[in-house]
Amino acid sequence: MTTLANKTLFISGASRGIGLAIALRAAADGANVAIAAKTDTPHPKLPGTIYTAAEEIEAAGGKALPIVCDIREEDQVDAAVKQTAEHFGGIDICVNNASAISLTGTEETPMKRYDLMNQINARGSYLVSQKCIPYLRQAENPHVLMLSPPLDMKPKWFGPHVAYSIAKYGMSLCVLGMAEEFAEEGIAFNALWPRTGIATAAINLIGGEEMMAHCRTPEIMADAAHIILTRNSRDFTGRFCMDDVLLHENGVNDFDQYAVDPTKELWPDFFVPDDVPPPPGSMGNRTD
Repeated sequence: MTTLANKTLFISGASRGIGLAIALRAAADGANVAIAAKTDTPHPKLPGTIYTAAEEIEAAGGKALPIVCDIREEDQVDAAVKQTAEHFGGIDICVNNASAISLTGTEETPMKRYDLMNQINARGSYLVSQKCIPYLRQAENPHVLMLSPPLDMKPKWFGPHVAYSIAKYGMSLCVLGMAEEFAEEGIAFNALWPRTGIATAAINLIGGEEMMAHCRTPEIMADAAHIILTRNSRDFTGRFCMDDVLLHENGVNDFDQYAVDPTKELWPDFFVPDDVPPPPGSMGNRTD
């Protein structure tokens, strides 16, 4: 399968950033997309709502269903998943993209912030997956995709921000366990992670235009996700994929197309294992 035409995707946090990019790539095939996110009114500092995302998805060729949903609340997730299945006639793909981040040390992380990250990242992804599984069982090629890192259990990934790392690795542990649990039923569970920073509104808020210039665009994650979600779910499961490696394995050699500024050095993301080198030439030989 090389297309997501007529497939139905349930994507958490798809009102902007990587989630929206994945939705737009699927929409270009003619997919149906449920946008499950909290943002129904404009954020003072971040662009995009579930309604503007829906407009973009339909303009790209897909069908959209905007749903206000806080993935910390079980009843809201249950209702959103049921609404999606009833509206589109089922669910083929679940993308767990919603995430919270605080790069703070143990003493600097209030428990309220610890709880937020773990409720959205680890618990929220577990909950959304759980509610989608009954519908995925009925799909022809069911996939669950986590936007989470490879399980590289090095102290350097935990020391600077234990709480955030626990929350993100919790998502990856769901991939590890659920891929095994649902292998015989043919439901694929995979993870996707970027090698570099990705230029989203959130990154712009943190580091401004200078940080954005050293990132890749969300389209690299969207193209990599498309490869995963069009694979045979019985054959491609339990994988922890790096965006550029997966793309290179599938014939992509021009990575400058994804650079915000091809003249700038790319800044690496967190959690990238040392033993997963970039494809030849993908990071370029850039100087500022």
